[in-house]
Amino acid sequence: MPVLFESQYNPPAAFFAELLGADALWLEQHEHYRKQTYRNRCLILTAQGVKPLTVPVVDGNRSEKVSTAAIEIDYRQNWIHRHWRTLQTAYGGSPYFEYYADYLHDIYVQKPSRLFDLNLALLHLLLRCLRLRTPVELTAAYHAFYPDSAVRDRRDWLTPKGDFAPDPDRTSESGRVRPYAQTFGLHFAPGLSVLDLLFTQGPRAGSFLI
Repeated sequence: MPVLFESQYNPPAAFFAELLGADALWLEQHEHYRKQTYRNRCLILTAQGVKPLTVPVVDGNRSEKVSTAAIEIDYRQNWIHRHWRTLQTAYGGSPYFEYYADYLHDIYVQKPSRLFDLNLALLHLLLRCLRLRTPVELTAAYHAFYPDSAVRDRRDWLTPKGDFAPDPDRTSESGRVRPYAQTFGLHFAPGLSVLDLLFTQGPRAGSFLI
């Protein structure tokens, strides 16, 4: 069965755990954009704790009335430099940062004009890094609901606040990723971008998805 997700910026590891055994990943491209979601932000672990990295979008005050696929990135802000410096500071000493850094950096310097294109390029890279061969397909039209037999709908299942849409059959986000050794902190921090898993565990990262 396919899994349906909204486009996300460097998604949490649980996003990829949901793809295990899926026939395909459907990416929603016809919804209206929603602010304060993983569509334009991710969470990483720093020496000061969990920190959000947010991609600024053009005309953010009106963005929720615009199709997700049409949202443009605001390059008037020097966000690429800030994100990259933060990633280097947080993960520069981790075992596999240098292993993936160049591939990641190559996508940023291309400066895609649309957020959806940036997220899609990062998604394809992350799938390769995790050795997941799940086909990625884009939705042809927006549907608020799908028959249960058609697709596993995971739109807005994951949020930066750790909230989940009510569904007794859904496993919690933390239950989809086995705890692993992180760079900072005494206790495991769930809900982080999959970059945290890749930078610390490298080619073994996929084995922590359950």
